[in-house]
Amino acid sequence: MSKSWRFDTQCVHSGEGVDGDTRAIRRPLHMANSFELPTDFEELFKTFSWEHADKYHYTREQSPTPRYLEERLATLEGSDDCIAAASGMGAVAATLFTLLNAGDHIVASEVCYTGTQKLLAYHFPRFGVDVSLVDTSDLSELKAALRPDTKVVYIETPGNPLMNISDIEAISKLAHVVGATVIVDSTWSGLVTQKPLELGADVVIHSATKYLNGHGDALGGAVLGEKKLMDQIREYGIVHLGACISPFNAWQIMRGLVTLPLRMEKHSDNAMKIAKYLESHPKVKMVLYPGLESHPMHKIAKRQMTAFSGMMNFAFEDDLQKNFDFLRNLKLITHAVSLGHDQSLILYMPGAFFFDEWVMLAEERQGKYRDIMGAGVYRFSIGIENSDDLIEDLDQALKSVN
Repeated sequence: MSKSWRFDTQCVHSGEGVDGDTRAIRRPLHMANSFELPTDFEELFKTFSWEHADKYHYTREQSPTPRYLEERLATLEGSDDCIAAASGMGAVAATLFTLLNAGDHIVASEVCYTGTQKLLAYHFPRFGVDVSLVDTSDLSELKAALRPDTKVVYIETPGNPLMNISDIEAISKLAHVVGATVIVDSTWSGLVTQKPLELGADVVIHSATKYLNGHGDALGGAVLGEKKLMDQIREYGIVHLGACISPFNAWQIMRGLVTLPLRMEKHSDNAMKIAKYLESHPKVKMVLYPGLESHPMHKIAKRQMTAFSGMMNFAFEDDLQKNFDFLRNLKLITHAVSLGHDQSLILYMPGAFFFDEWVMLAEERQGKYRDIMGAGVYRFSIGIENSDDLIEDLDQALKSVN
């Protein structure tokens, strides 16, 4: 594949090719879990070496269809290599368990995806890793948390679920002074709108379940970075811990990536229109969308993102029952978890539930987030439907709440 091809062309052609057996213009889906081994010693050695990504023996280690996906994602993210994992959390866990040992220190976003936050808050301390959870959108907090033994700085931007924006370039410079590896979970960017490696990060993670797949029908994750580290994560994090992706899921995500630039443009355009509508609505008291000038980190988002993706928060009423009345009256938008699907999904997060189930923060760290949460906040994943239809659905549901 030509490296000179532009991004949207690479989305269609990277990792593809004519099938050698049938001359089909799409590579086939290989569901086999074992592959015939060579009977030559040198070839057998190559088959079991990570240096030869196109030689296969067992699907937990490497397989053709996941490898095609990895080739495409590495090209799109601009990285040396990629590892496809069974899920976004599989990618996160594989990476952190590879990089961290007992006695090491990690600084991470204190409000991030609940699976990641609980992995850091519950499990790594059990294995002797010292975890500092801070507001990574506040550079002074992050700088104060860094130590000579800090091995990893882990940030999620845009942040799940409260739209925090962390300055990737500034954080990378600070972290590299102490020799820390900078990992960015860039899932909410949809890959198209943000390039963490170009801003100084060492590793990028995506939950491919979300925007990369885009159709809400496959789980997957991706880790991207320089090849030597990817080889280590593939062996220690994927093979040893078992978080390998199904070839069928890899094939589905590969298919979804073809339309990624078109979808992200539509997600972002729809989200901007809806954010402006909600911000102007008399019943809505709060909107958090990085594309709005009212977002506290708008300037940083504008500097490091080319568009602002399709995720936002809003809140309109403190009365719990009225929020559920609103949800019941939605006709087009679905109340469901996950995000980045073609259809619009909304999740209501009551404040009490948020602190009991979503994030595990010490009481003294909860104050500013309680101010944002109030009685509850919506996490809204705007799909690729017609924006007028989505606004009409929101409008009629808001009107139904007295």
